[in-house]
Amino acid sequence: MSKSVSYAPNKFLLTDPIDAQQVMTDLQSKGLNLVADKTGGVGETGEIGAAGRKGGAGPSDHKAVTIGETTIMVPVYTDGAADSPYGIDCDRTTGKSYLTKHDQVISPLTFPNQPKFYSLRTADGIPYSKIALLHSHNVLATTVLQTCIRYENRKTACQFCAIGQSLAADRTIARKTPQQLVEVTEAAVRLDGVEHMILTTGTPNTTDRGAAYLTECAQAIRAQVALPMQAQCEPPDDFRWFERMHSAGVDSLGMHLEAVDEAGRSRIMPGKAKVPVEYYFEAFAAAVKVFGRGQVSTYLLAGLGDSRATLLAASERLIAAGVYPFVVPFVPIVGTPLAGISPPSSEFMTALYQAIGQQLQQAKLLSSDMKAGCAKCGACSALSSFERYQ
Repeated sequence: MSKSVSYAPNKFLLTDPIDAQQVMTDLQSKGLNLVADKTGGVGETGEIGAAGRKGGAGPSDHKAVTIGETTIMVPVYTDGAADSPYGIDCDRTTGKSYLTKHDQVISPLTFPNQPKFYSLRTADGIPYSKIALLHSHNVLATTVLQTCIRYENRKTACQFCAIGQSLAADRTIARKTPQQLVEVTEAAVRLDGVEHMILTTGTPNTTDRGAAYLTECAQAIRAQVALPMQAQCEPPDDFRWFERMHSAGVDSLGMHLEAVDEAGRSRIMPGKAKVPVEYYFEAFAAAVKVFGRGQVSTYLLAGLGDSRATLLAASERLIAAGVYPFVVPFVPIVGTPLAGISPPSSEFMTALYQAIGQQLQQAKLLSSDMKAGCAKCGACSALSSFERYQ
């Protein structure tokens, strides 16, 4: 039964942006407990609003929630989320949901609705939701190749990656064709107001590391839909692929380091670590020449073993090169070798965000200036709020 609490606006504690950024940082480290049925209808699955994201490429086991005007991705399917002090409560009179901490209401909270385009199927009969997903509330994301040469061999697989889980669970297909992507993108823009798009890929057994297929897909989409796009892949062997992707309609590029320390990379991502950090920086320099300063980004997963000093030094070097360091708290995904480790504490993340946010401010390298991509979306990290509020 729902608790009897006051929902008067003066009861809300998140009226200050600094308070809000601290709670969002805390939520992304501790997760949101949706198991306890205090809402009159969530139950054990927690499926209110749009369904959360289990498995897949990149950060996962999350659900989009909106606090104030900010939508963030919060872990809800992880083991840690079940023990989180954060939960939700519902005003049965109005049906509105509220974020709670230790059963105290601290803020209104909403869940983005299920996208309208999810109800459709492609011309060849594939549900649109198997082709692309809505991330946050206005970003379309797809993994064009849902297989990876790293993942196929557990000796080379990134230990945090779950790219094969959604494929095994029949929530997606292995290869999205350019025509399927055109269909889904057009519908997502028309029906759900999508504002930019992310095309990522597992790494194929080719020296371009997926850049060729990303180019083909982007070219097909851009011919039909005027939508800013980010492509994401490992650095290709030939940096001329950057010009080809840009000419095909890709506006920004992501090449993700995840971790910086070479010894840690070799342990956690033994296959990907064969591409050394210095080669990434060569690729970053070449990509910035094509896409422009601030239009190239990289993921840094805090909590994989890199120290605060290592992450700060890497971020400083990336920013100097014109590359946005998208720092994200690592969230262990169920079913992966790193499922049992603890995510970084909110205190660790806050200190990191404050320092890197200040670096970004001083360099005037801001996520809001990126044309498309994860850093522009910002939902998997609280970093963008630290660019604005120190």
